Amino acid sequence: MLVLTRKLHQSIKIGEDIEIKVVGIDGEQVKLGISAPKHVDIHRMEIYLDIQEQNSVAADASTDLINLLKNNLKKG
Repeated sequence: MLVLTRKLHQSIKIGEDIEIKVVGIDGEQVKLGISAPKHVDIHRMEIYLDIQEQNSVAADASTDLINLLKNNLKKG
């Protein structure tokens, strides 16, 4: 992991299109402003992990449903 130190109103650049700027500091919280193209998904980590878990559950349910349908077609 790359670790950088930035002060208020300073930013970092990721590639040509993404800029992350420190827009506020309040105690232990840092407020970041992110400028990125619309096609780039940006999530807080806890939201990202929840989405991944939900996608995994949905994929497993789809596989179970397909297997159930296959078994019913073989019987019928």
